[in-house]
Amino acid sequence: MKSIQVIVALLCLSITPLMAADPATVRQWDIFEIALNGPTNGNPFVDVNFSARFTQGDTTVNANGFYDGDGIYRVRFMPEKTGEWRYVTDSSSKKLNHRKGTFTVTAPAPENHGPVRVAHTFHFAYADGSPYKELGTTCYAWALQDESLEAQTLQTLATAPFNKLRMCVFPKRYDWNTNEPILYPYEGVATTNWDFTRFNPQYFQHLEQRIMDLQKLGIEADVILFHPYDEGHWGFDRMPASADDRYLHYVVARLAAYHNVWWSLANEYDFMKEKKESDFVRFGEIVSHDDPYHHLLSIHNGQKIFNQTLPWITHASIQNGSAVEDAGRAILYRDVYRKPIVFDEVKYEGDLPKRWGNLSAEELVFRFWEGTIAGTYVGHGETYLSPDNIIWWSKGGVLKGQSPARIAFLKQVLADSPPEGIEPIDKWQNPIYSGQASKYYLIYFGKQTPDSWKFELPKPPQGAGIPPAEGMKFTAEVLDTWNMTVTPVDGVFSLTKKDGYFFDDKDGRSIALPGKPYIAIRLKRVTE
Repeated sequence: MKSIQVIVALLCLSITPLMAADPATVRQWDIFEIALNGPTNGNPFVDVNFSARFTQGDTTVNANGFYDGDGIYRVRFMPEKTGEWRYVTDSSSKKLNHRKGTFTVTAPAPENHGPVRVAHTFHFAYADGSPYKELGTTCYAWALQDESLEAQTLQTLATAPFNKLRMCVFPKRYDWNTNEPILYPYEGVATTNWDFTRFNPQYFQHLEQRIMDLQKLGIEADVILFHPYDEGHWGFDRMPASADDRYLHYVVARLAAYHNVWWSLANEYDFMKEKKESDFVRFGEIVSHDDPYHHLLSIHNGQKIFNQTLPWITHASIQNGSAVEDAGRAILYRDVYRKPIVFDEVKYEGDLPKRWGNLSAEELVFRFWEGTIAGTYVGHGETYLSPDNIIWWSKGGVLKGQSPARIAFLKQVLADSPPEGIEPIDKWQNPIYSGQASKYYLIYFGKQTPDSWKFELPKPPQGAGIPPAEGMKFTAEVLDTWNMTVTPVDGVFSLTKKDGYFFDDKDGRSIALPGKPYIAIRLKRVTE
C-alpha cells in the first residue's frame, strides 16, 4: 500500500525528473526533452515555430515543440525503439534552428510497458505486448483542485482497482462544482477576458505533473480536450476556430510524449451547442496528425452517437447505461464498429437527485459484468452527495461506495483470464457465455437466481473460436461477484457431444448454485 508520504512526494515532482540524469541517455517510452532558450519578444506562442526531427536508421519521427514561458522552448520525444538516435531542430527562429544532437535509448524500466494500443480487434495491450484490461473511473476536474485534495485523490487511487482515469483539460462548471480552478489556461482576467493567443504555461505544467502522478501509479490518463460544462462562464467551450486549433496543437505538443496519455476529443460532444459535428472531425484530424505516437483517440457522446467508424477513432467511447443491462445489447456495438467498445459512462453509483447519478452499487457492478462478458469495457463513476460538494466524479477525494471493491474482484478475474481478452462465445443465442472457446469460459447469470446449472458448452459460430471436442476436460469454480468469493467445484468435467450445438458433461452432471443473483461460473481447460 502506498503511503500518503509517497503521494505527497509525487505531487512535489516537477517536469525535470522526466529526463535522465545523463541527458544523452533515456529509457524506452520515457521522455527525451530538448529545452532551449529562445526569443521572448512579441508573442512567442504564435510568432515562433519550433519542432524537431528524430531519426534512427530508416525511422523518422517529427515532434512539434512549444513555448513554455520564461524564454524556454521545449520539444519532447517518446522513443519507441532502443539504440542510438539523432535529432535536429527546425524553427523560424535562428537561435532555435538546426540544433543537433545524439542520445541513446536503453531498455525500459520494468514497470513501463509503453503506451496502450488496440489488440485482437476488440481489446487492448501495452506496446510490449502485455495485456491491458481496462477498468476506468471518472474524476473530471480532480487536477484543478487545491494540493491537499489532489493528494487525497492520488492516495485513493493508489489502492483503488482503476487503471484509467477520465479527466478534463479545461475547468468544469456544473452542479456541485462551481468553485473557480486554482489556475487558468490562458493569460487574461477571469472570468471571460482571455487572450486566446497566450497560454498560461503554469496551468499546463500543473496538468502534466498530475498526468505524471497517474503514470507512476500505473494509471492511463484519458485526457478530455473539450466539454460543455462551461456555458459561457469562461468561454472555453465557444472559442473561435483559430483558438480551438491553436489549443489542440499546443496540448498535443506538450502531452503526446507521455506514454500513459489517451485522447478524448470531448465529453458529451453533442451538448456543445456552439460547435458543429464537423468541428470535431477537424479536431480529430488535428490530434491524429500532430501526435507522432498515435495514442488511443476517442470521442464521448451525450444523446447523439458520433460516427465511430472514422479511421482515426481507435475505440468507441460510449455513454449508454441500458446497453450494459444485457450483454446481448452491448455486443451489438462491437458488431457495428469492429473496434474496442468502452462504455465510459453507464450512470454512476451514488445518491444524486439525478437519474444518471443514483445507481446502487449492485446495479453498477452488474453492468460491469454484463459489459465484460460482452467482450466490452465498462467505466466507473461515483456521485454521493457531500456537504462540501466534494464528489468523486468531479473533484476526486475519497471513494465512499461499495462498487470499487467488487471491481477489484473483477480485476483479479480478468488478470487470470486469457491475454487475448474476453470474447462472446455464442453471442446471438446464448450471450451468458464468454471467454475463449474450448480454453476458458465465464458464464454469468446476472440477476437470475438458479440453484443449479447443467454443464453444457455451446459450439461457437464459425470463426468465433475453437469448437469443443469429445473428451476435453475442464475444472469449474463458482464465483459470487458481489460477495467476492471463489468456490471450487469438485472433480473434472469431460465433454461429450449432445447435438449439433452443445456439448455436455459425459456423466450428465450439474453444478450446484446458491440461488441468488450475481453468480458466475469459471471453467478452465485441463491440458495433459
